[in-house]
Amino acid sequence: MGLFDFVKDVGAKLFGGKEARAEAKQETEDALVEQVKQMGLKVEDLAVEFTDDVATITGKAGSQEEREKVILLVGNTKGVGKVDDRMTVPDPAPEAAFYTVKSGDTLSKIAKDQYGNAGKYMTIFNANKPMLKDPDKIYPGQVLRIPPLEG
Repeated sequence: MGLFDFVKDVGAKLFGGKEARAEAKQETEDALVEQVKQMGLKVEDLAVEFTDDVATITGKAGSQEEREKVILLVGNTKGVGKVDDRMTVPDPAPEAAFYTVKSGDTLSKIAKDQYGNAGKYMTIFNANKPMLKDPDKIYPGQVLRIPPLEG
């Protein structure tokens, strides 16, 4: 027959009771916090609590832009249905609009709809860095920041 390797701790998480669910919940919360840190987004005392499909985020974001990026990064994670934002910001600024990408959308099309100028697509791309790596790679269901145009 042979020797088959199994991941030791996986079975309990899939089929276990309360302890396994609590452990998986903690791993999910830790993974969401780590994801924010890996993107270089700075939030003092960042914490994420994940219950059902709701991620509750607390901490102090460095700016309104970073706050919105954290919300989008967590919310655009598979399994997260809602984000409960409880972060604070030292100097609140005007909030960006959030836009849910539809099939057939491009950043140029979104810029034309939102700003009246397709050429402003880089404004949207830059507002969503580092989550977006390429202006041609967006997908239906993804939520993007649409910042107000500056003067």
